[in-house]
Amino acid sequence: MDSNAPTSTRDAAAELEALLQVAQTLVSSFDVDRNLRRAMRILHEQLGLSRGTVALVDPETREIRIAAAYGLTRQQLARGIYRPGEGVVGRVVASGQTMVVQRVSEEPMFLNRTASRPDKADISFVSVPIKLRGEVLGSLSADRVFNKSVSLDEDVRVLEIIASTIAHAVRLYWTYRHEVAEGDRMRGELRRRYAMPNIIGESDSMQEVFRIVGKVARSQATILLRGESGTGKELIAHALHYQGSKPKGPFIAINCAALPENLLEAELFGYDKGAFTGAVANKPGRFELARGGTIFLDEVGDVPPALQAKLLRVLQERTFERLGGTKTLTTDARIVSATNRDLEAMSKAGEFREDLYWRLNVVPIFLPPLRDRREDLPVLIEFFLERFSRAAGSDVKLSADAMRRLMSYPWPGNIRELENTMQRLVVLADDDEIGARDLPMHLLMHDAPDETAGGGLTLDEEVEAMERRRIIAALRTNANVQAKAARSLGITARQLGYKMRKYDIEE
Repeated sequence: MDSNAPTSTRDAAAELEALLQVAQTLVSSFDVDRNLRRAMRILHEQLGLSRGTVALVDPETREIRIAAAYGLTRQQLARGIYRPGEGVVGRVVASGQTMVVQRVSEEPMFLNRTASRPDKADISFVSVPIKLRGEVLGSLSADRVFNKSVSLDEDVRVLEIIASTIAHAVRLYWTYRHEVAEGDRMRGELRRRYAMPNIIGESDSMQEVFRIVGKVARSQATILLRGESGTGKELIAHALHYQGSKPKGPFIAINCAALPENLLEAELFGYDKGAFTGAVANKPGRFELARGGTIFLDEVGDVPPALQAKLLRVLQERTFERLGGTKTLTTDARIVSATNRDLEAMSKAGEFREDLYWRLNVVPIFLPPLRDRREDLPVLIEFFLERFSRAAGSDVKLSADAMRRLMSYPWPGNIRELENTMQRLVVLADDDEIGARDLPMHLLMHDAPDETAGGGLTLDEEVEAMERRRIIAALRTNANVQAKAARSLGITARQLGYKMRKYDIEE
């Protein structure tokens, strides 16, 4: 045996213990920076390696930055930035190959970028790539006091094992961080979508709805949404959730009229394995899934009498059991319900529990039908027309006669009917203008009421009121850009300015 050959100085048991501690540290939490710092400390304390550093590639800029280290000050850490191919660390990342420097004072590629080694004569340096399925995520590097009788091969072997573990931890963290960021982005988008300015309504009745929603959104009060089908109850329920105190929690909706009694009970409260034929596994109910968020009970007036007692218990005590289960579960979900039925009359007739009605009706919000908020019709029509035209890649307008007929129709299906009608008109439009002849037959056959008799408006006054509403809608749709608003109305910007002064319309 060659007496001059480098020797191994490391105890195998100590090496295995160090590897175990590093692996446990890297999976101990999602705080990847802290976990990496602790791992570098273990390399120093257990294996005698100093200045352990983990440098990671920024996925966007492709810069290589030291993310965690042991033996470096904060200022030295901040200086550890490399480009691919620059210095030893940059070369390792660019090539994906390990580099061993016996004496850093004799290696011109060693940059000492952190300025942490003022006397480089007696330092050896090892840097290994952090790779996962062929992709280089960064590098793991460490110093050792130079000793020509000590082999660095065992340091390379241990560092490569640890780098593989770090690669999995870093990839898992990056995936988690991306999903969290994407979740936050989607929640922000939903919050903007269901913000009050995006729910259209200028009428006094809708302004009252907005006022109540703004006051109760951040509370935990139980809310009952009343109104005819198609008036936007679920839209308001979303707004209550995303403008509330728990927008990061789930929004869970269930239509109580869409399921038979046995399935509705299982959906609301869940069931345990073996509760009934076909229950081959435990299944959480909607109240469980809605923890930390909002549960929306649509058509709550259709809950069967046998289930009303269980629903009352959830409202009173916030507790329930799964079907076939014995464990009592709890929920902190905000409860928002909706109905188009007369719950008061149902209570008097014994069809709906009176105590449940009062538990649901803590904060009632009534959504008016579209026929009672006609001043909102021009804005809604323009909104849907613009939305569906943009989706179809067209620029469709309404003729004055078509607008008049749309305005005179009572819209028994409310906003849902209006939205569907506008989409159909845009999709089936043969040219750039939708005329009265293009309207559905049931709408054309409707006999418009004599509004002047009830409202006391002359024909000129009615025309002026309509013109004013159209101008306001066009300005709002085009972000107050008068030139665009004028083009959408088929008039010049000068004519629009004159009419704005005439009707006292401010931007």
